[in-house]
Amino acid sequence: MEKTEWYLEYEIQYNRPGLLGDISSLLGMLSINIVTINGVENSRRGMLLLSRHDEQITRLKSILQTMDTINITKLRKPKLRDRLAVRHGRYIHSDVDDKKTFRFVRNELGLLVDFMAELFKKDGHKLIGIRGMPRVGKTESIVAASVCANKRWLFVSSTLLKQTIRSQLIEDEYNEDNLYIIDGIVSTRRASEKHWQLVREIIRLPATKVVEHPDMFVQQTEYKLDDFDYIIELRSDENEEITYDTMEKPSMSQDDGFSMLDF
Repeated sequence: MEKTEWYLEYEIQYNRPGLLGDISSLLGMLSINIVTINGVENSRRGMLLLSRHDEQITRLKSILQTMDTINITKLRKPKLRDRLAVRHGRYIHSDVDDKKTFRFVRNELGLLVDFMAELFKKDGHKLIGIRGMPRVGKTESIVAASVCANKRWLFVSSTLLKQTIRSQLIEDEYNEDNLYIIDGIVSTRRASEKHWQLVREIIRLPATKVVEHPDMFVQQTEYKLDDFDYIIELRSDENEEITYDTMEKPSMSQDDGFSMLDF
């Protein structure tokens, strides 16, 4: 019988010497293997476990619940957030009211890149929005995650190196394994109808699409925020407000310092 992976997380109520050793010994007696272990925020510890029988996990839970030194917070089949929590030693925070919105700050770029890379590895249609102020690291994180996921990225609209607005793709760029990056502000402020035809065509592809500034994107299109599978927010710090006031100025002409790539 194949072993099943589980995620155990507990909060330490009283951190006495030998506590981890006692738990490890208990796992050993139940023939449950520890794959990975790490602290995950404050006084919590997370473990990825391997067990051959679900009854072993049931027995583990009943025994751990009798211990007054710890409080079990999670014991379940591991989710993506659980795996990343153990890997990075911190949890990805989601919006309390909107479970598809995930929040990061700039010093968590490694965690963000890892999270997006795992999303990019999944096959099929995905529409991902990413919010954040200028120069916080949105585009760079998308590109880095694409590399980690072994995906080829294509800018449909962008300002990373120079203002880019594409109105067509060449044949080999239509690929379900490609990742398409759209800047919602650039597309809505500068794009032609040909560009929007291309955007609609790309969004229909069974591939991953990432839209920077999704709020601006949906204001000018038939798409809604409900169409997005994930919304990611990236801030310089936890107190930064994401506002579009400074980004809603009239778009600059090429004479103002921008150059255009219109394919």
